[in-house]
Amino acid sequence: MLDVIDWSQPWYESVRDAAGRLSAQEHFRDSFSKQAAALGLRNHLGQPISFVPQEDLPEGTAYEQHIGATGCVPTRDNLHDFFNGLVWLAFPRIKVQLNALQAAQIALDGVGKSRGPARDGATIFDENAALLVTRDNAAGQALVDALREHRWHEAFVERRAQWGLDAQVWLFGHALMEKLVAPRKAITAHTRIVLAGDGFFTLDHAARRAWIDATVAQQLADDGLSTAGFTPMQALGVPGWWPEQDEAFYADATVFRAKRISAVK
Repeated sequence: MLDVIDWSQPWYESVRDAAGRLSAQEHFRDSFSKQAAALGLRNHLGQPISFVPQEDLPEGTAYEQHIGATGCVPTRDNLHDFFNGLVWLAFPRIKVQLNALQAAQIALDGVGKSRGPARDGATIFDENAALLVTRDNAAGQALVDALREHRWHEAFVERRAQWGLDAQVWLFGHALMEKLVAPRKAITAHTRIVLAGDGFFTLDHAARRAWIDATVAQQLADDGLSTAGFTPMQALGVPGWWPEQDEAFYADATVFRAKRISAVK
């Protein structure tokens, strides 16, 4: 199953370290649990994080509720849950905060047919988020504005020099990572903007990831989450993430769509 993953692709950089510590001699669930123990990972109630077979989830118990109460992450033998485990190891503070938010909402409202805005936001974040870390200056804000207004040529072509140097994309959503196993031009991330000072860009890879994990987790704890804070971004549009990013690539209006203008009544 794991042989189909091309770890050289830039979109897997955020979880590549955790994947590199896997052992071919044991099930990835067991390896994840060992890594979690070595890192001292715990949920918001202080329960150690471990990865267990899906069958361990009691009937009638919500997935996020179970993690919040026990620290045990039900994990199936598929790519979706495999990437979920990697994200737990790469961004544990964010994962704990998302789980705490979900568990609190379930305790308050029950599972129900509708998740509500807070749980919707947490689910979208968990499944399909990309974190775009931009330098906190005028150029960084201009890039963010171009993305939010769907000025794709400006964002990806005219401002191409900013990517990597002043703007870095870190994938978080495990469903997004799964989709990119078979990359398609139309795959789009729900992107959260994270502003960073100059010091962030001088850190090594592990320190940058830890900074993102701590910073975003604190933001979620302080401000909560809704779907309104995301902006769409085509994953293969990120400069350097696909080999054929010429003018025609970005001119494809079926993928790089103009922003809808709401009718004024």
